[in-house]
Amino acid sequence: MAEEKNYIIKVEEGKAATDERPSIGPVYRSCFAENGFPAPIPGMESCWDIFRMSVEKYPNHHMLGHRQIVDGKAGKYVWQTYKQVYDIVMKVGNSIRSCGVEEGGKCGIYGANCPEWIMTMEACNAHGLSCVPLYDTLGAGAVEFIICHAEVSIAFVEEKKIAELFKTFPNSTKYLRTIISFGKVTPEQKAEAEKQGLAIFTWEEFLQLGENKQYDLPIKKKTDICTIMYTSGTTGDPKGVLITNESIITLLAAVDCLLGRVNEELTMNDVYISYLPLAHIFDRVIEELFISHGASIGFWRGDVKLLLEDIGELKPSVFCAVPRVLDRIYSGLQQKISEGGLLKKTLFNVAYSFKFYNMRNGSKHAEASPFSDRIVFSQVKERLGGNLRIILSGAAPLSSHVEEFLRVVACCHVMQGYGLTETCAGTFVSLPHELSMLGTVGPPVPNVDVRLESVPEMGYDALASTPRGEICLKGTTLFSGYFKREDLTKEVMIDGWFHTGDIGEWQPNGSMKVIDRKKNIFKLSQGEYVAVENLENVYGCVSDIESIWVYGNSFESYLVAVVNPNKQALERWAADNGVSGDFETICKDPKAKEYILGELTRTGKEKQLKGFEFIKAVHLDHVPFDMDRDLLTPTFKKKRPQLLKYYQSVIDDMYKSINKPNA
Repeated sequence: MAEEKNYIIKVEEGKAATDERPSIGPVYRSCFAENGFPAPIPGMESCWDIFRMSVEKYPNHHMLGHRQIVDGKAGKYVWQTYKQVYDIVMKVGNSIRSCGVEEGGKCGIYGANCPEWIMTMEACNAHGLSCVPLYDTLGAGAVEFIICHAEVSIAFVEEKKIAELFKTFPNSTKYLRTIISFGKVTPEQKAEAEKQGLAIFTWEEFLQLGENKQYDLPIKKKTDICTIMYTSGTTGDPKGVLITNESIITLLAAVDCLLGRVNEELTMNDVYISYLPLAHIFDRVIEELFISHGASIGFWRGDVKLLLEDIGELKPSVFCAVPRVLDRIYSGLQQKISEGGLLKKTLFNVAYSFKFYNMRNGSKHAEASPFSDRIVFSQVKERLGGNLRIILSGAAPLSSHVEEFLRVVACCHVMQGYGLTETCAGTFVSLPHELSMLGTVGPPVPNVDVRLESVPEMGYDALASTPRGEICLKGTTLFSGYFKREDLTKEVMIDGWFHTGDIGEWQPNGSMKVIDRKKNIFKLSQGEYVAVENLENVYGCVSDIESIWVYGNSFESYLVAVVNPNKQALERWAADNGVSGDFETICKDPKAKEYILGELTRTGKEKQLKGFEFIKAVHLDHVPFDMDRDLLTPTFKKKRPQLLKYYQSVIDDMYKSINKPNA
């Protein structure tokens, strides 16, 4: 094995517990910040400066591309240069201002990634407007809530989302005045908008509003709010995360420093495929990073089944993904290997073992086995476009076996990152050529200080020989608070430290491993947040159940549940449906499970839950959750870690039943 390095430096000692608070571990930062955090490029004060400076430096370079559709078929990527995009952005900005929207106004953007999304975002940056993404997977009614809460007066909308936006009427019309479709507007939609007192335009019509009008661009400050991104809470309404210009430009400086130190600097020749939602901070900051280098951004067509085809045509150099997509790629490759016959399978396995052995002993991936790359793994490389040099996974944990496999066969760096909307995304990221970081999110990016805080009630000690505790962060990239919710801000910002709610464990090499969640909210593998207590309240409305525990594994895309059925109700159902036996026997009957699952699904539909919030499998326990098995507190709150430990084998069986072929 190669000699292990340590990628963090200590900047402050830890502190023992007091009566007021638990113990806290030492403060660490990236070893790449040994001389202080990297400063932004001189003259870069705002997100507008990121774009403006690149237009000046790379006016004729490809900026935004999309696939041309001819006779229903996707063709080559067609491109707009930085200068061409700039000219449209200026028209968009003038048109926005002609609608009476002034500096500090809120501009909503609702829809899938596309060139118009970025142009609208840049127009907001130019005129000092807060860009407010409208993202409906936060829950039913979230779009309406965000428009009203943020007081959005103008909204840009993907054509197929117009009908969804209209569902927010009439409540949203208290603030909303203008709607712009990225596509067409039907006469019926125009009539409906005008009936509500709103103006509605196509993209082309809107650009004409700003013709022959010129508005001075306001002076932007680092402390100005450039975007309000709404994120789900444990219960209740989405929270508006206030992100400043300074947060984003500070992050870009840190990422540039990191990439430089590992010899993977971005250049104008890099190409990025835009498919992760721009409504999330992860993709927003990545695209800002590419824009800052005059690089090219190509948009996918919006269909995950066609994503690899888009990648093959675009040939990106950097691919940011969520684990669910990488899991699909992994499964597809495994299937091809198994179908290849004994000789091909043997050749693959030998090549894999030889290359992995060399990588584990310190060889860089390109030097570990050039012969294997050329003869065996080149097909994988070509399937991913042929030019990939970095795959970055984020938004949820990536399975170690998938990460290891892709590090070997994709012929590029595979890195896993961690961050939150409140931390402006990038906070930790694993490093190239460091196989010891498999299964971790790597060391801190050189823009934050990190410490762990003990969580005694969960048995996590930040001062133990293997330090574990809640991950706490401090730095300029942190958010400025939750919009109109100072109370919630104070809950997570304590003495300048942001408490993430995630439990981490420091590794000997300075990387962080996320091992638990302090609060009852988690992400599924596709990156969607699930507020579990809220869901249990919804499903608790089913009259045939007494109690329900909903569980989601961050390596899976589905929810499962353990249910205590109502004894009388289930026995009555059994009698009506020819199911015999005592209550325990009925609970084990597949028909009973199917019935309860159907009732949960029906309730989910009635309550307009999102697809990922539906339960896919249930286990019926005839014994109610109790304190005797340490599953409930004395006040009858669920003890989730104990429930997971108790029902682990049941959970495993449910996921196996969902994931098996033709399940």
